Amino acid sequence: MRNPLVRLRPRTAFLGITALAATATLTGCAQLDTTSPSTVRKGAVNAKAAQQGKFGTVDCRKAKCIALTFDAGPSENTPRLLKILKDKKVPATFFTLGKNHIVKYPELVKQMDAEGHEVASHTWSHKILTKIDPKEARAELERPNKAIEKLIGKKPTLMRPPQGRTNATVNKISRDLGLAEILWTVTAKDYTTNDSALIEKRVLEQSSRDGIILLHDIYKGTVPAVPGIIDELKKRGYVFVTVPQLLAPGKAEAGKVYR
Repeated sequence: MRNPLVRLRPRTAFLGITALAATATLTGCAQLDTTSPSTVRKGAVNAKAAQQGKFGTVDCRKAKCIALTFDAGPSENTPRLLKILKDKKVPATFFTLGKNHIVKYPELVKQMDAEGHEVASHTWSHKILTKIDPKEARAELERPNKAIEKLIGKKPTLMRPPQGRTNATVNKISRDLGLAEILWTVTAKDYTTNDSALIEKRVLEQSSRDGIILLHDIYKGTVPAVPGIIDELKKRGYVFVTVPQLLAPGKAEAGKVYR
């Protein structure tokens, strides 16, 4: 498949990178072997009560769960987002970038973890893992692992590949590094607009049980849309959980891809 980013300027390419994947990956240049949250829960060998986090116990075998995830941060918008999530008692999963993000905002990474959110990896510099040498791809995943562990005392167990692009080589590297790959089922395409009402509308139209919502806290219109998304989905009976909570009592396996 021809790369739609080749004629774009570097900054434009970066800003559109994840959202283009919503089309390329989810509609399929290649067929990916992905596993759903419900399959993970059903396949749990020793069923236990769902994980208990700082926001309380949720059993997604019974509750109508949905996961709110944010890519490519932290950024200057993240403090406002963390306050919203804390006030509304909603946990999220943050797929953080290393270069210019973890390095620039280490205290926000610590705050994410301290407030009960899942800190995950979105690589070091957002290179497309399927387009680079395996050694470079490994480094793209190893560096944020080490940086996150240094900040919060534990390595991430989840990663989201840039553009959602993965293959057998990326699967193997992820398995070696103890990382499961997490894609998404809902995208607001928040790279295309600063219209918070439109971002909210797009999320609400696509949301369903066991959904994984993809948003970016690096864009101006996204964080203002979050309160409305949370309030409306709560009215519809949804319970917000982190990705690990969504899979519990099952657990994501390193090297596998989930959506």
